Amino acid sequence: MRTFYGGMFEHLKALHAEALKALEGLPVDALDWIPGPEMNSISVLIMHFTGSERYWVGDVVRGDPSFRNREAEFQTKGVDAAALRQRILGLDEYEVKAFETLRVRDLETWKVAPKDGRQVTVAWALLHAMQHTAVHIGHIEILTQQWRQSSGT
Repeated sequence: MRTFYGGMFEHLKALHAEALKALEGLPVDALDWIPGPEMNSISVLIMHFTGSERYWVGDVVRGDPSFRNREAEFQTKGVDAAALRQRILGLDEYEVKAFETLRVRDLETWKVAPKDGRQVTVAWALLHAMQHTAVHIGHIEILTQQWRQSSGT
């Protein structure tokens, strides 16, 4: 893997590790807990960030369709920590293979996002995926802290 993509993969993997850490010991009711209106649960956020990240790296950058159903991500309920963990680890497996195929010159290549027809460079798509994931990892960490404080665990 090229140095740039290796660094990006390691950064994404570190973000994923934060999500995995947040999952430790949480029951399904914690994963489905929504602290207030217009907010998402931990399970929804994990399904969403993994779906989004796979879309930008796979569908957009590599032209490898995921057949993502974004709306379904926001309906997630009743999924246990083991299944969410596997979703994150599966994304790691996909991305290590995906980044192996990329070259530095690809960063300036223009791609079309299949969902909305927007034109972006590979660099933009990858940075967007990382930034989007990082925001949601922060949400997950805060929700985990709130759940643990409110439940006394």
